[in-house]
Amino acid sequence: MDQVIVGSSVNSSFRDLMVTGKMLEGHRVHPAVSFHVNPGSRQVLENVAQSGGLMAFISSGVRLHEPGCQGCIGMDQAPGTGEVSLRTFPRNFPGRSGTKDDKVYLCSPETAAAAGLKGRITDPRDLAVEMKSPKIEDPAHYIIDERSIVFPSSELMKTPVVRVPNIKPLPELSSLPDTLEAEVVIRVGDNISTDTIMPAGNEILPLRLNIPAISEHVFESISTQIATECLMKGQTIVVGGENYGQGSSREHAALVPRYLGVRAKIVKSFARIHKSNLCNSGILPLTFADPEEYDILRKDTKMVFRDIKTKIERGDWEIPVEVNGRTINTVLDLSIRQRRHLLAGGTLNYVKSEIITRG
Repeated sequence: MDQVIVGSSVNSSFRDLMVTGKMLEGHRVHPAVSFHVNPGSRQVLENVAQSGGLMAFISSGVRLHEPGCQGCIGMDQAPGTGEVSLRTFPRNFPGRSGTKDDKVYLCSPETAAAAGLKGRITDPRDLAVEMKSPKIEDPAHYIIDERSIVFPSSELMKTPVVRVPNIKPLPELSSLPDTLEAEVVIRVGDNISTDTIMPAGNEILPLRLNIPAISEHVFESISTQIATECLMKGQTIVVGGENYGQGSSREHAALVPRYLGVRAKIVKSFARIHKSNLCNSGILPLTFADPEEYDILRKDTKMVFRDIKTKIERGDWEIPVEVNGRTINTVLDLSIRQRRHLLAGGTLNYVKSEIITRG
């Protein structure tokens, strides 16, 4: 075991960091281990410091980083080739750490601390002879510092937006047409993650404010030609299996395909957050009424969603789709608000129109 990381944007609460600090207190990290701690937020860091947990990290040899996603999304902290890394993260999809063929294992803060001290994967209960199990209590009052929050004001609304050459404005997205004609650009299987749809890592994430540039990497672990094919076809569809869009909530996994012309995704089932993000970007999140009809759809299959705008407006739950002279039924299970956003071509379009309407 070569590396331990506690915390990222999630799994890095006050309790997670304090229990780790208490276990490390009075000890040194094993010399063969690189031990990293990423606070979940500045507020977490302030409260850990106030409760005396910060010195335990510093004196034990831990590398303490600023709050952020860090190694969880492949930005820094990539393990060396062939190294084993233990992390208190929610995800360890292959290659997500930034290292090809990585060996990343997920664990609790207690297991991370025990492994960091012993230099091998260790059951924290085995340390009972050396230390008591930490009992962490929440502070009577958490420090809440609002001085770094910039609250809206009429004066600040005049602030000019300055963009360097690599930062581009968000693309304009068209509203939903009355009848949608599109073509399947890719068909994927079960448990497709948002990392597969829109990869992370230190080579791609710097492009997140440049949608045209980052779009070149969509689905690249499956095919490097998807972006080109989307642009050539115009309006396209993605077909998938169960639990499509699992993993990080990553908005770009919806926004980037939408920029490339993806207008609908038809799958057996969606991960909840990705489904919401599709509505935000104006992509129809449809599920098969009969999952067996997944096998009918292939790449380049042409599909027609006749009177789709009217069906969404009146709240239709079942959406028929014309495919090669036959009809398959899909399901659109959305709230009224989500339907309004779809019709507008996405949430930003809807909000803009509401602002204009209200004057």
